[in-house]
Amino acid sequence: MTYNPEIHHRRSIRLQGYDYDQAGAYFVTVCTQNRACLFGNIVAGEMQLNDAGLTILRWYAELPNKFPAIACDEFICMPNHVHFIVVNAVGADLCVRPDLCVRPDLCVRPDLCVRPDLCVRPDLCVRPDLCVRPDAVPTINKGEHVGSPLHGVVQWFKTMTTNEYIRGVKQNGWPSFPGKLWQRNYWERIVRNETELDRIRDYIRNNPVQWESDKLFVNPA
Repeated sequence: MTYNPEIHHRRSIRLQGYDYDQAGAYFVTVCTQNRACLFGNIVAGEMQLNDAGLTILRWYAELPNKFPAIACDEFICMPNHVHFIVVNAVGADLCVRPDLCVRPDLCVRPDLCVRPDLCVRPDLCVRPDLCVRPDAVPTINKGEHVGSPLHGVVQWFKTMTTNEYIRGVKQNGWPSFPGKLWQRNYWERIVRNETELDRIRDYIRNNPVQWESDKLFVNPA
């Protein structure tokens, strides 16, 4: 099934009384273990979700039912990763470490990023000495912050999608995965204002078109 942005992304209605300049919206990236392409294919610049990919989409849509304080925004399921935005509707900070940057070239405040040795796009970054490489596989757990509500959201998403994927392997012959479905780490970026929010939304929507230049791209051949 082709990914239809009019159907498959949830762009949240502007929350009444919510100040997007507060620390409340988060850009999250979760990648499969070993970057295995399990969720479909990019065809002519469009994401063609397979049954597993549709399962990933469904569990993302379930997040507000499990976590009533959050709202779903833009989302894309790519062959081997997902990008999405969640908004904390109550305005409290979901993230213990909001300074881990995924796309410094999309960042309004790149000076808030860490890891000076790991820059993705130094040609586009105002502070290339302070950015994170999203495709780095850390030797320690830099993404999942114990005790953070955002950690709980991502962990629940991983658990539900993993369990259903395993059922798909057993019952429907989906491709198996070695060890874990998802990488242990994930990447999050705090969204500081609506300008940055719109930039990240555009990046998520355009991800299929830019697949071959993506840091997480794997050549199916």
